[in-house]
Amino acid sequence: QSQLVESGGGLVKPGGSLRLSCTASEFSLTYYGVGWFRQAPGKEREGVSCIDSRGVNTNYADSVKGRFTISKDSAENTIYLQMDNLKPEDTAVYFCAAESAGLSLDSYCRGYGMTYWGKGILVNVSS
Repeated sequence: QSQLVESGGGLVKPGGSLRLSCTASEFSLTYYGVGWFRQAPGKEREGVSCIDSRGVNTNYADSVKGRFTISKDSAENTIYLQMDNLKPEDTAVYFCAAESAGLSLDSYCRGYGMTYWGKGILVNVSS
């Protein structure tokens, strides 16, 4: 059973917004860095955004900069991905992954060495 669960996906029109949540069920994300990834049909998985274990440093793929915001709520044991001004090309299954502190921010963004992965949730941007 996955220990990371994504929620908040669905169907949205271009220009709309969604907020994805990544919640850990059996461990605390307080000391974990987290990355968000997506995979569109027929395409390879790509990194979307990441945040370090302190919740201070973040990074974004060029394709989502200025539109997506990642944040960490330790009290809720949840990582959020706020997605604004969504485009049809954002349509994909979105995954979150987590690993304990110690990796580089680049590793969190690329998914290297990440132990925990969610099963993914569909985001469909269509008119």
